[in-house]
Amino acid sequence: MSEPTLLAKELDQADELAPLRDRFVLDDVVYLDGNSLGALPAHVPDRVADVVRRQWGDLRIRSWEESGWWTAPERIGDRIAPLVGAAPGQIVVGDSTSVNVFKALVAAIRMADAGRDELLVDATTFPTDGYIAESAARLTGRTLRPVTPAEVPGALGDRTAAVLLNHVDYRTGRLHDLPALTAAVHAAGALAVWDLCHSAGALPVGLDEHGVDLAVGCTYKYLNGGPGSPAYLYVRKGLQDRFDSPLPGWNSHAEPFGMDPSYRPAAGAVRGRVGTPDILSLLALEAALDVWDGVSVAAVRAKSLALTDFFLRCVAEYTEPGRVECVTPERHAERGSQIALRCPDAGEVMKRLIARGVVGDFRHPDVLRFGFTPLYTGFRDVERAARVLGEELA
Repeated sequence: MSEPTLLAKELDQADELAPLRDRFVLDDVVYLDGNSLGALPAHVPDRVADVVRRQWGDLRIRSWEESGWWTAPERIGDRIAPLVGAAPGQIVVGDSTSVNVFKALVAAIRMADAGRDELLVDATTFPTDGYIAESAARLTGRTLRPVTPAEVPGALGDRTAAVLLNHVDYRTGRLHDLPALTAAVHAAGALAVWDLCHSAGALPVGLDEHGVDLAVGCTYKYLNGGPGSPAYLYVRKGLQDRFDSPLPGWNSHAEPFGMDPSYRPAAGAVRGRVGTPDILSLLALEAALDVWDGVSVAAVRAKSLALTDFFLRCVAEYTEPGRVECVTPERHAERGSQIALRCPDAGEVMKRLIARGVVGDFRHPDVLRFGFTPLYTGFRDVERAARVLGEELA
């Protein structure tokens, strides 16, 4: 056996999270695309079948109360809360990430002091966040100013109403400094809105600890909620009585069944609700979150860094110098849970990798992206992926 193969075996034997792999439906494929769609938790199909056959099929309308459908958005939000460092009562689950970005941004602008007419957005962000920010600026009469996260401290001023940032860059895997950037935003008198799509479930976030005002995130990546599973919205407790949603719906009304023609918002995070919850996908997500029982986010982070370090070591061992370039930062403090490698023929290389059972993804124009989900990715998976990559690049 090669040295990387032997080391991978030793690392797997010492891995305290290795037993979690049995909680997922996995085959012989090395699945390194959990930063796009998480693997299926093994118990979810039976739980969803119960929702469909018994709760919907037998109980029908009674399930809104008897099966807890009505309270699902807040109940599941409280399940997500410890994974992002939030106390209960601050997260509501529902709608898509895009819709929640819109809610958060417009609400932040409405809460900002008078005269603050500028909105800063991460210029390197996932495109939809930029689209939503541009629309929110138009609708509220604000000026949108795209800047890189590194430029944010210097761009802040007395005109800044809110700042929208991604915690982890979706292409490169760069982890941005949430505590320092949030502090800078607050020092300027503005509100901080964070997109956690590529960090929640992969590393500690510390929303409460660092005073984040509003945050959004998806649940189908590291939280393994399934394709299109609903997103979530975090509203810091101290802001909840001022949170003015641009999408008031009957589900966020103080008396939702009163059918009052005048809107009165409910108290707390419930203000983030809009319409009827997506019960099937919500309850699939709730079942999926069971895999986190007894799991420490700190332990997940430690393994994530070990996996990505080992992958880079194996890539250096198996590929010719200069054949690929790592665009993910080496420093742990700047790295999420993915590795992005640049090579000229990345699209074709990824197709060949997938054909050989190593599943990552391709980002235009030249990036191979590999996501490492510590709950089910092992060190022998990592070694195999790097070895196959080396063979395909030779």
